[in-house]
Amino acid sequence: MIHVIAFYLFAVMTIGSGAITILSRNPVHSVLWLILAFFNAAGLMILVGAEFIAMLLVIVYVGAVAVLFLFVVMMLDIDFAELRAGFVKNFPFGMLIAVVLLAEMVLGIGAYKAGALQLGTPDGTAAQPLGTSNIEAIGALLYSRYLFLFEAAGIILLVAMIGAIVLTHRQRGDTRGQKISKQIARRPDEATVNVKPEVGKGVSL
Repeated sequence: MIHVIAFYLFAVMTIGSGAITILSRNPVHSVLWLILAFFNAAGLMILVGAEFIAMLLVIVYVGAVAVLFLFVVMMLDIDFAELRAGFVKNFPFGMLIAVVLLAEMVLGIGAYKAGALQLGTPDGTAAQPLGTSNIEAIGALLYSRYLFLFEAAGIILLVAMIGAIVLTHRQRGDTRGQKISKQIARRPDEATVNVKPEVGKGVSL
């Protein structure tokens, strides 16, 4: 009975949070509701026994992506009038994309029910012993059968990270280097000068 109550609770909260994420006018509130939707989706994954996916939702999406969205939205100076103008301008194109995606989904579901599409079925070669958790099974599969693909994905991510650092790192030649020892040895009377500026004269640099 507790599983049924938890399922309906998580499901209602996930759907409600997703709806409020879309309908909320404040971007910060939208990101917060999105985080709540991720947490409830992770609860649903735990109920079906997919604790690895639940952990990914919390660690990757909530811990990295959603928090990044939150900080980016909070630091941006968003012009809501311009945002609404852009929404109205791109509304026909967005509706066209939505219609195309809906048609693809209808065609795909219809083809699957008609028997034209045959989904892959497990052959039992990657089956794990009974009593093994999902995380242990995925880890054993990744580090045995798909070890080279897993390492190749890691190398690609490492190269992408190094490339981003190289592209964003710039050497400026128009600035003079700091002399830390000279700054530390400087006395207060050498660092500041008391002046009495006249009214309206400003500051001389």
